[in-house]
Amino acid sequence: MEFLDHFGAVFTWSSMLILCAGTVGGLLLGATPGLSPTMAVALLIPFTFHMDPAQGLMLLGAAYTSTVAGGAVSAILLNIPGAPANIATALDGNVMARKGAGARALQICFISSAIGGVLGILVLIFLTPVLAAWALKFGPSHLFWVAILGVTIIGTLDSKSVVKGLLAGCIGLWIAMIGADTIQGVERFIFTDELEGGVNIIAALIGLFAIPQVIEMLEGGRSDPRRSVFEVRRANVWRSAMETLSKAKALAIGGIVGTIIGLIPGAGGQIAGLVAYDQSRRFSANREKYGTGESEAVVAAESANNAMVGPSLVPLLTLSVPGSPTAAVLLGGLLIHGIFPGPDLFQQHAGVAYAFINSMLIGQILMLVFGLAIAGVSAMVIRVKPPILAGAILVLAVFGSYSVQNSMADVAIMLALGVGMYFLAQYGFSPAPLVLGVILGPIAEYNYVQGRILGEAQDGIAAYFLTGWLNLLLIGLVALSLGFSLYSEIQARLRARAEAGEAAA
Repeated sequence: MEFLDHFGAVFTWSSMLILCAGTVGGLLLGATPGLSPTMAVALLIPFTFHMDPAQGLMLLGAAYTSTVAGGAVSAILLNIPGAPANIATALDGNVMARKGAGARALQICFISSAIGGVLGILVLIFLTPVLAAWALKFGPSHLFWVAILGVTIIGTLDSKSVVKGLLAGCIGLWIAMIGADTIQGVERFIFTDELEGGVNIIAALIGLFAIPQVIEMLEGGRSDPRRSVFEVRRANVWRSAMETLSKAKALAIGGIVGTIIGLIPGAGGQIAGLVAYDQSRRFSANREKYGTGESEAVVAAESANNAMVGPSLVPLLTLSVPGSPTAAVLLGGLLIHGIFPGPDLFQQHAGVAYAFINSMLIGQILMLVFGLAIAGVSAMVIRVKPPILAGAILVLAVFGSYSVQNSMADVAIMLALGVGMYFLAQYGFSPAPLVLGVILGPIAEYNYVQGRILGEAQDGIAAYFLTGWLNLLLIGLVALSLGFSLYSEIQARLRARAEAGEAAA
C-alpha cells in the first residue's frame, strides 16, 4: 500500500493544474483524426523538459489516458476513429449518433472508459511484479497467434456477409504487405515511388473511414440523419450512467480483455477494442443488434481500450520493455529526466513512480468529468450542414495524414484508399474488416518471420509455433473463435430460412 503515501504529491495546485491541462489537451488531440495517443504524448514531451520529473510524467500520463478516450468523439459523431483503438467504437457509436443519440453515446463512452481505465490502473498498482514476469513469456510465436486470433474476427466484423468480410480483410492484409519487408528488406507491390515506405496505418485508417463519408455528404444522395442533439442535463447523465452499469457483462469482458491485451507487448489498444467487441457480441443476448446502434457494444469497446492503458505500462516500469508504442514514447520521457525503468525503479525513484501512477488514477476521474462536459458541446457537430462538415472532415483528414510523417505521399495514399473504399462500400463491403487486416498484417508477418528464424535455429518451425502451454492455449482460442463464428453463421442462415418459410406460408 506504499502508493497511498505518495498521493499528496498529486493533490498540489501545480500538479492538479498540469493534470487538468493534460486531460483536456488529450481529449482534444484524441478527437482529431490522425493524432494517435503515441503522437499526442510525443508532442507533449518537449513541454516537460523544464518540469519536475514527477509533474512531467503526470502531464504525459494524463494525455495518454484521455487521448485514448478522446478518439471516440470523432468515431461516434463522424464515423472516423480518432485512433486505431476506437475502430470498434465507431461500429455502433456512429449509428447511435445518426439516430439522434450522439450525446448519450459519448456519455456512455466516457463512463465506460473511466471504469475500464480505473481497473487497468489498479492492476498496474497491485499486480505489477506478478504480471511483469508473465508478460516476458510472450515471444514471436505467441504474438503471431494473437494476431491470428484477431484475424478470426474479420469475417463477422461489421459485415452482413461473412464472405465479404473475409474478402475485405484479405484486401487489408495485402495492403499491409506493400513496401519493404522489415526483416529481410525485400520490396513488394511497389508500383510507384509513393509506396516505397509502405502504407501507414493512420493514413489508411483516415482514408478508409473519412473519404467515403466526405463523398457521400457531397453527393447528397442520402437523407442526412444528423437531426437532433441531446442537451446534457443531470438526468441524462444519470440515465447514461445507469445504462452503462447495467451492461455489467460487457464491462467485465472489456476490462478483462483490455487487461490481458495490454500486458502483451506490441498488441495495442486496437486489438483490445476489437476483441472485446467480438467477445461481448458472442456472449450477449442482443448479439443480433450489434452494428445497429447497440450501446452494449460501445461499453465493451471503450472499457477495453482504456483498461489496456495501465497494464501496457507494467513491462515498461519493471523491465524497461515498452508494452505499446505509446509506452515506448513514455520510456523516452523517463530517460530524459534521468530515470531508468527496471526492477529497482520503485526503490530508487519511488516518489516519481508512485506519483506518476497515482496521477493516472486521478486522471481517469478528470477524464470522466471533462469528457461528460465535452459530450454536450461535441454533439453540436451533428447540426452542421453536410457540405460544410464534409469540407471540415477533408481538411482534418489531409492534416492528420500529413502530420504522421510530414509526407504528401501519405496524403495521396489516404485519398486513393478512400476513393477505393467508397466504391467497395457500394457493393456491401465495410471498412472495419479491411482496416483490421491492415493493422494485423504487419504484426502477424513480422512475428512469423522472426519466429521462423528462431525455430530453424532450435527444434524446427513446427515445434516453435505448436508446442508450449501458451501456444496451445492461444491455438485453442483461435479454434474456438472460428468454431463459434461458423456456428453463428449457420444459426443465422437457419433462422433466415425459417422466417422466409413462415412469410411464404
